[in-house]
Amino acid sequence: MAKILVVDDEPAILSLIRNALLTDQHLVTAISDSAQVRRADLGAYDLILLDVMMPGVDGFTLCREIRGAVDCPILFLTAKTLESDLMYGLGLGADDYIVKPFGIGALRARISAHLRRESRERRSVLYLENVHFNLSGKELFVREDKVPLTKSEYEICEFLARSRGQVFSKEHIYEAVFGFDGVSDSSAITEHIKNIRAKLGKYSIDAIETIWGIGYKWKL
Repeated sequence: MAKILVVDDEPAILSLIRNALLTDQHLVTAISDSAQVRRADLGAYDLILLDVMMPGVDGFTLCREIRGAVDCPILFLTAKTLESDLMYGLGLGADDYIVKPFGIGALRARISAHLRRESRERRSVLYLENVHFNLSGKELFVREDKVPLTKSEYEICEFLARSRGQVFSKEHIYEAVFGFDGVSDSSAITEHIKNIRAKLGKYSIDAIETIWGIGYKWKL
C-alpha cells in the first residue's frame, strides 16, 4: 500500500485513476486544481502523478516547483506526444510519463513498477575508480562529493555500473530500470543520460559511452 497524489483538472480522469489505484489498496489523494497542492504535505507521498496540460499552474511548472522538495517518483500524465515535450518534462526531474489515452492495466503496472523500484533494499558500496555508489542510500559520489542525481538517473548509473563494459540498448536499460517493457518510451533514456553526463561532467567524469547504433555502456 502506498500514498499517491494525483493532480489532473479532469474529474473523470481523477475518478478513473483513483478507483484503479484503490483496487491495489493504495491511499489516493486526488486534486483537480494544481494551485491547491499543499507543499507542506508532499513529503508524505510515495508517488506523484501530474497532468501536464492544466489551467493555471501546469504540470511542468508544478514539477519544477516541487522536485527539490520531494524524493518520490514523479510521473507525468500527458496527451503531448512530441519527443521534445516529453524530454523537456524529464529534464525537469520527472521519472517517467504516461501518454493519454492509457489503459488502466498499463497504468497500474507502471505505477507498481515504480513503487517496487522504490522499495528494493540495497546494501554495501560499489567502488569504480573515482566514483562510488552507496547502494543502500541510492547515492553516487565522485570522491567525497555527492552528485545530485534524480532517482531515475541514479538507477541508470547503477544498472550500467554493475555491468561495466557491457553494452545495453535504450530499451534494455528502460526495462531493467523501470521494471516493465519500455520499448515505446525508451527515448526517455536518452534525456536521462544527457542529464547524467552534464552532472558528472562538472567533476570531469566521463563514465557513460555511446556505442552508436547499439546503446550505452559504463566505461570506468
